[in-house]
Amino acid sequence: MLSEKAIPRSRWVPWGTAALIFGLVLACYWPALRGGMLWDDAAHITRPDLRSWSGLGRIWFEKGATQQYYPVLHTAFWIEHRLWGDATVGYHLVNVILHAASSCLFALILRRLMDGRRAQPLDSARDAGLVDGPVEGLRPDLPSGPGVEWPAAAVFAVHPVCVESVAWISEQKNTLSLLFYLLAALAYLDFDVRRGIRSYGAALAFFLLALGSKTVTATLPAALLLVFWWQRGRLSGKRDIAPLLPWFVLAAVAGLFTAWVERKVIGAQGAPFALSALERLLLAGRVVWFYLGKLVWPAGLTFVYPHWQVVATRLEWWAGLGGVVAVTAALCLVHRRARGSPARVATTGHAGWLLFNGSLFPVLGFFNIYPFLFSYVADHFQYLASLGIIATAVPGSARWLARGPPAMRAGARAAAVLLVAALALLSNRQSRGYRDSGTLYRTTLALNPECWMARVNLAVELAQSPAGVPEALRLYAEALRLNPANAEGHNNYGNLLATLPGRASEALAHFEEALHLRPDFADAHANYANLLATLPGRTPDALAQYAEALRLAPGTAEVHYSLANALARIPGRMPEALAEYELALRLKPDFAQAHYNLAVQLSAIPGCETEARHHYEEALRLRPGDAKAHNDLGVLDARQGRFDEAKAHWEKALQLDPAYDDPRRNLELLRRRQSREAPAKSAPGG
Repeated sequence: MLSEKAIPRSRWVPWGTAALIFGLVLACYWPALRGGMLWDDAAHITRPDLRSWSGLGRIWFEKGATQQYYPVLHTAFWIEHRLWGDATVGYHLVNVILHAASSCLFALILRRLMDGRRAQPLDSARDAGLVDGPVEGLRPDLPSGPGVEWPAAAVFAVHPVCVESVAWISEQKNTLSLLFYLLAALAYLDFDVRRGIRSYGAALAFFLLALGSKTVTATLPAALLLVFWWQRGRLSGKRDIAPLLPWFVLAAVAGLFTAWVERKVIGAQGAPFALSALERLLLAGRVVWFYLGKLVWPAGLTFVYPHWQVVATRLEWWAGLGGVVAVTAALCLVHRRARGSPARVATTGHAGWLLFNGSLFPVLGFFNIYPFLFSYVADHFQYLASLGIIATAVPGSARWLARGPPAMRAGARAAAVLLVAALALLSNRQSRGYRDSGTLYRTTLALNPECWMARVNLAVELAQSPAGVPEALRLYAEALRLNPANAEGHNNYGNLLATLPGRASEALAHFEEALHLRPDFADAHANYANLLATLPGRTPDALAQYAEALRLAPGTAEVHYSLANALARIPGRMPEALAEYELALRLKPDFAQAHYNLAVQLSAIPGCETEARHHYEEALRLRPGDAKAHNDLGVLDARQGRFDEAKAHWEKALQLDPAYDDPRRNLELLRRRQSREAPAKSAPGG
């Protein structure tokens, strides 16, 4: 066995530290590993109609097939669903692994950057105003050897602001895109030294994968230029800028396309997003300080923060913007005028500050994004940007403390361990809030009592059980009091009221208000139609609403199914109803209820018994515990003289639902029939 001395320090220390980081990340997120689906997770985990190979093609080539056009991300979800289906532990574990891997890549990049800056000729440093004196040789003023990069990686790995990105399945867009972002950066740094086509090609491929996972990574080429400016003190058009020009074009195309999707497809437009240019500028200033504050002091982290009202006449809004301008100007001034060590500090601080702000640029408020409907800030928005501050502050502090006496260095190491441990404990506690939707929304309301979105979503969860309906009704009423213009809240409230006796008129009023607020709200048109179809004399109105819902959202299986149900109740329109059921099943082959309803209609049509049997069997294959389907298939069997099969289905229906009277009556009728036939068969000549 090799002794410890036989293993070079530069090889075993990073691997051991990387293993420690993976262990720390796993400990931080252990409470969330078995967490369920949250808010929009169901829209990201691959839908049934996209789980085939043709569905994979739709992910790449069909706009609107997925919630956002991030084909690399949704390909990852497609692969993951093939591996473990809807089991959420697999998705959570992938997020944990991706985050830990990115933390280790972050350390490798920091080491590469520091080694690269040491290798810069002193003439570059002198020209940048960093040093005086001779120009030969390498920079001796920066540290060499392993050490200062891993504390930074550990801080990022366990920082609580990352919890939202790692514990929430939907935010695999963050963890996956960051991995590709860092791989692209690492490969490009290799290209910067070697100027090899393979390194450039690998870097470009990783950059495209990052853009296909989340387009906030479009800031990478600008970040690379900042890094080269930090390393060399100036930029060369031929060496630094020209190779990145194609990257800037790709970044611009991806960013503009995503902005268009947010506005036109997802709906980030209209009155809730109406801000003037001045208001957006003031908002950006406050957003920067908010994120920096949460990074430095991660207290009061929550899933949804209060939604600010931008008031251009209030001094505090100008203070935020003025602070950003002042810090930027001060760092620039110190960098230009200082010499020696102060200049190095200023350059590093300036680069880190610009990297932080530049990475935040897509979410500063200059572009509409749908979450701005709830809050202008969210922890997952600064997942990538936080690297700029951590990369500046942690290694810088470590280098400064390393110059002190032995006692200071020992105290600094102990403080670093305590800092990482404290952040890890905070992250572990924070991740407990992501175990399930109910916990997440109640935790959010405890920290942000005015959050109408958490009330609406918690009400949806509670309404799934009869015991939770009273609280759900209260939460909907409170949410609409806080935000009367919330079309989704009106729609969901209407859905719940429509299930309660004597509340149809209230439900209609909420659906109508939802459509007044959002005339293109396809779900509200469909739900309004579902209620109208149950009211006397309102069937024509219901059909018109179904038609509008399908115009706005063509290819929605559930709407075709509901339309089929309505048509089946209209005399003479059964052929249209059957066609709508079949269309719903083409769009969603595993739609169990559509199979069942189609089977019920077909079983009443002479000559269609075989087809009806097929759909009953499909419904039971998809939903084996459906007592009603077992009973009805038993009835069809009995009509065809298949009494043994009928008996088996009725017994199964009773086993599934002992209080279900229909199969019990059917079994009694079958017993009487068989008892009457038995003497006749045993009589002479019978």
